[in-house]
Amino acid sequence: MNAAPALDGRHLRRRFAVAGTREHTLAIDDVSLQVATGSLAALVGPDGAGKTTLLRMAAGLIVPDAGTLGVLGIDVARHPQAVQDRISYMPQRFGLYDDLSVQENLDLYADLHGVPAGQRQARYAQLMEMTDLGRFKTRLAGQLSGGMKQKLRLACTLVRSPELLLLDEPTVGVDPLSRRELWEIVQALVSREHLTVIVSTAYLDEAERCSQVFLLRQGKVLAAGDPASLRQHADKRCFVATPPAGRPARWLQARLLDDTAHVVDAVPQAGEVRYIGMGPDAEVPAALQGLARRAVPARLEDGFMVLLKLSGTTSTSSVQAPGAAAPPRTQDGAETVIEVRDLVRKFGDFVAVANTTFSVRRGEVFGLLGPNGAGKTTTFRMLCGLLPATSGSLSVAGVDLRHARAEARRRIGYVAQKFSLYGNLTVADNLRFFAGAYGLRGAHAAQRMATVTAQFDLAGLSHTPSGQLPGGYRQRLAMATALLHEPQILFLDEPTSGADPLARREFWRRITALAEQGTTVVVTTHFMEEAEYCDRIVIQDAGHVLALGTPLQVRQQARQHAPPGSMPGTDDAHGEVSMETAFIGIVEQARQTAGKGLLSAAAARSP
Repeated sequence: MNAAPALDGRHLRRRFAVAGTREHTLAIDDVSLQVATGSLAALVGPDGAGKTTLLRMAAGLIVPDAGTLGVLGIDVARHPQAVQDRISYMPQRFGLYDDLSVQENLDLYADLHGVPAGQRQARYAQLMEMTDLGRFKTRLAGQLSGGMKQKLRLACTLVRSPELLLLDEPTVGVDPLSRRELWEIVQALVSREHLTVIVSTAYLDEAERCSQVFLLRQGKVLAAGDPASLRQHADKRCFVATPPAGRPARWLQARLLDDTAHVVDAVPQAGEVRYIGMGPDAEVPAALQGLARRAVPARLEDGFMVLLKLSGTTSTSSVQAPGAAAPPRTQDGAETVIEVRDLVRKFGDFVAVANTTFSVRRGEVFGLLGPNGAGKTTTFRMLCGLLPATSGSLSVAGVDLRHARAEARRRIGYVAQKFSLYGNLTVADNLRFFAGAYGLRGAHAAQRMATVTAQFDLAGLSHTPSGQLPGGYRQRLAMATALLHEPQILFLDEPTSGADPLARREFWRRITALAEQGTTVVVTTHFMEEAEYCDRIVIQDAGHVLALGTPLQVRQQARQHAPPGSMPGTDDAHGEVSMETAFIGIVEQARQTAGKGLLSAAAARSP
């Protein structure tokens, strides 16, 4: 006899009032779904699909306007407290107390959840072993890296043993190493403790790990099933193509995305471009004439993109590539616009950035990568003129940042990870404010506002408060404000953190167009697929540069220095390692070497 489902929703509906109006938006529209007890299930879909609303209903925080929702056999609308006593929920903005230690945060949440004193020590020991935070019990939460903070949030969520765990985007802003560790913890909870876990995620490779996947779009379930059944929608449509000599992968990807008659999706992969055709027997896209290509097995993300295409969701971007006849543009002879030499930044005795050296050329897309706490954000802030260097030299757009940071900032655009928009101002008001902040006046300001409004498809939203925009449109507006003054260099700090695949494609399509027009782009990201869009990348850890070069050179470095048999290839049979595999390999190798060095130094000091 099969166990009753852990979650059983039937014909659910939920709408929300639109602030400042009499209108309503339908967040959940006739949704029915069942999640099996003891399973790992994923909610995926574009921004505004309804994922968070469903989780909040399951947690008893909001009630459906219509339909029924049973959680652990309980009607959650009638008995929300009875459900909340048996589940744990980690929202996107789970609150840690930065001025409390790891142990004190655990104690606080144990008090809030009424965990008996006699049960705490055994549970704490289990959580510390699971998250590897035992060494940091006395460290303040505010001093933890991003990945460690997320593991502490999960530990606090699990301070009592729930029957159902709800996780809303648990790996947003987390580096690949920490993301892997978090998923190992989640999968162990399912396999060892038979816990039911429902997770919302923007990353389809994470959903591949789940036994059930629900694809949501505009408040409806577009498709549901196990990953294998959803991959079948893209069977025999997936190929990898090699770009022409002298062209980056993003150049070919842009032209494939423009060919909406023949191409569903395209994305860089290990120096090539993975694309989905319209069907097994579809005509080869014109951009691929004369280029090598090979068929590859479908992934869950491919099935996701096909389903969205069939539902009419994917044709969102009006960005077009510059003419295909434009000559290949290389940066080899281009002007250097960022020059970093022996850069050091200390906070007291702590060295956040140690003797870092690199340069960036005009029109280049340059990526700063590294684990949480690696020093890349500190480097990024110094490049933007937001933080002074302790020593070394740093020039941006021909200006020495040690002496003229204000002058340099006039030549750059900056998009922060948490977009610096004014939520109570309309789209037009935000543009007007930033135009004034950049010194634009009169007809010139009006002309630039009109240009970026058209460039980012914001005309129909001019009177909408930016705080009411969907995530993808907030990102567009943040980009538009940063480009108003036509900067030479654009700095982007984790610009697609938490964005769904559709928003990421559209964002990088715009970045490709900017780079081809000569704008230099410096970007930080934890999403390793995005490193493939870069001309060159630098990987940092513990303040030191571990790798610097093209994505191909970095992958080759990872393979050359890896122990035999430790560096698997990608999911096609071509044998090239993925950037995520290379990143993890390089960081782990460096940490192992550093650890051996510390042991050797300690042994040398011993009598």
